[in-house]
Amino acid sequence: MTHAIQINDLGKTFGLRSRTEALAHLNLTVPTGAIYALVGANGAGKTTIIKILMNIFPPTAGHAQLLGIDSTRVAGEIFNRIGYVSENQEMPEWMTVGHLLDFLRPFYPQWDRALEQQLIHQFDLQLTRKLKHLSRGQRMKAALASVLAYRPSLIVLDEPFTGLDPLVRDELIESLLDRAPETTIFLSSHDLGEIESFASHVGYLERGRMLFSDEMSTLADRFREIEVTLSGPSPLPPNLPATWLQPETSGHILRFIDTSFHPDHTPRQIAEIFSAVHDIEINPMPLRAIFLATAKAGRKPFNNIPEAAAARETEA
Repeated sequence: MTHAIQINDLGKTFGLRSRTEALAHLNLTVPTGAIYALVGANGAGKTTIIKILMNIFPPTAGHAQLLGIDSTRVAGEIFNRIGYVSENQEMPEWMTVGHLLDFLRPFYPQWDRALEQQLIHQFDLQLTRKLKHLSRGQRMKAALASVLAYRPSLIVLDEPFTGLDPLVRDELIESLLDRAPETTIFLSSHDLGEIESFASHVGYLERGRMLFSDEMSTLADRFREIEVTLSGPSPLPPNLPATWLQPETSGHILRFIDTSFHPDHTPRQIAEIFSAVHDIEINPMPLRAIFLATAKAGRKPFNNIPEAAAARETEA
């Protein structure tokens, strides 16, 4: 199986009268073994996607698969292979941490007692404390320990780090990275700083639409801030490449963001459009700047990449 999650043309609307569209024609692929971060502002549709994956919400259109199983059939024993922790995880408040682990253990034949003990020590969990008396950070640790202990093939996390102090967040991330070689991790977040250091793949969701989805390293390679010094003032010509975002000129200077950067093709493309190029400055972009540029553009920046790639091959 090459894909742990496969979403095709997924749609979701709520309400009989207002028909509020939460997701529209969404496509998403999570490769097996990836640490995939779904990022977007609150209300972008991240939780809706996860609830469809977990068969809490039915899709209105399209379909989603987890581990090769349609999301509408996710129930019962399939959860031996899927771990799920949400931001507002419901837990039996009257139980102690130890009772929770004792209660859950028989449901999972592959539960690893040695790993359970390791997680208890790693998270400094107090087995005699009642869940209702735990801090938010300790509750998330207990919830995550109860998932990691049975070594699921897929872990789905809905805003797991919201409201946690940096130390607790780092401890949870470390525990996930420890499991990364044996599982696929799919998590949502509205904070880029939480995921930039450890995610292998990232998707950006805005108003129910996927603006982009790619490997983190590939994404960083594709985006560049370009500043071109021209020999003289020049207005922006019509029909600039669709992969150039936010083009603007100021006197002798042209600035834009290239979403399909190539060290050979991009300078050649600039020279073809502007005949009097004096200098070209090319700068990498941090993830936050990439997301902001894409959000401002209001469209998918990678729609034209196949055409751009074909052009490169033709011109090479």
